Amino acid sequence: MTRKFVRLLVLLLSGLAINALAGPPFLTDDPQPVDYQHWEFYLASQHTQTADGWAGTAPHIELNYGVITNVQLHLIAPLAYNAPSGGSTHYGYGDTELGVKFRFVQETENLPQIGIFPLMEIPTGSESRGLGSGHVQAFLPLWLQKSFGAWTVYGGGGYGINPGVGNENWGFGGVVVQRQITKNFLLGAEIYHRTTMETGGSGDTAFNLGTVIDFTENHHLLFSAGRSLDGPVNFQLYVAYQFTFGPEFFHSFAHCFGHQ
Repeated sequence: MTRKFVRLLVLLLSGLAINALAGPPFLTDDPQPVDYQHWEFYLASQHTQTADGWAGTAPHIELNYGVITNVQLHLIAPLAYNAPSGGSTHYGYGDTELGVKFRFVQETENLPQIGIFPLMEIPTGSESRGLGSGHVQAFLPLWLQKSFGAWTVYGGGGYGINPGVGNENWGFGGVVVQRQITKNFLLGAEIYHRTTMETGGSGDTAFNLGTVIDFTENHHLLFSAGRSLDGPVNFQLYVAYQFTFGPEFFHSFAHCFGHQ
């Protein structure tokens, strides 16, 4: 795998962090936005190993905010690393991700919920050190989700715009099946396919197994791991602490502060 592909892989990891109980810990996302005036905060790390080295984020911060009903604002700020075998390791701030999730169909007994989640990668990372693409990039997906009792299925796909010499626009499609085993413990499995991101490259078909553990209503642990079925990835890992909160958190904070 060329250094260029390692750089693109770092960008993909920082950009598809994946999100939020669907979305993170998987690459495949869902159409469900954060509730109005509620927040999701993630302190996360994502790693991929191939025959040519490691790449990932260590860590990245993700913020999601329900700005209005059915609309979520999204930010990922990553510290990225690029550690090719036999080469120099580089670490620093990567490309910043911005996005808006909009659910335009609500789930009913017969219909899934449907939404879009356009994402933009801002080239804030160093291209020369393999920590960024050097170009504005975009991902334009459509996501669907349907629940059946304790089971939830979500997925869809999208089109990635990847400018630059030697780069290719790419497609992504994936599906996640998950089950709420207990009130505080969820298990899921994902399979996805991504087409090549560079001229003369190859696509990647891969899977992940993951879990979400709810310690309290506000504090959560997310984890997934997997590898390629047909592609370059020998191992991939995502782990995150998630803090979810709403207006009552700020009201409680202001009340406590006012009584100091």
